[in-house]
Amino acid sequence: MIELGMITIDTADARELASWWADRLGGEIVADMEGWFCIVAAPGMSVNLGFQKVEDATPGKNRLHLDFNHKPGADREQAVAEWVAAGATHLGLRGEAGFQWDTFTDPAGNEFCIGDPH
Repeated sequence: MIELGMITIDTADARELASWWADRLGGEIVADMEGWFCIVAAPGMSVNLGFQKVEDATPGKNRLHLDFNHKPGADREQAVAEWVAAGATHLGLRGEAGFQWDTFTDPAGNEFCIGDPH
């Protein structure tokens, strides 16, 4: 049997992007391999995020992205404003009543979503 150990994101600057995500998730960089690979652990996340330095970004749309849930009772507009103020780009609100999410990109252009809890 196997289990999911980490989700790894390619980036031009592993340390910078790992720091951004650690700050946004209230986590910390728990391993830094001289800036070519960093690992972030965050409270409430059972899987760590890895950030791997690559010379060339893969062109085109992400084939994989992170989906996060708002905490129950969270103010969606305030959350969007906080993520944008921290450096994320808001691509828009998607879905329909009862199943909605906001799509963003992080400072390196990786898409992720924050939605209503399911």
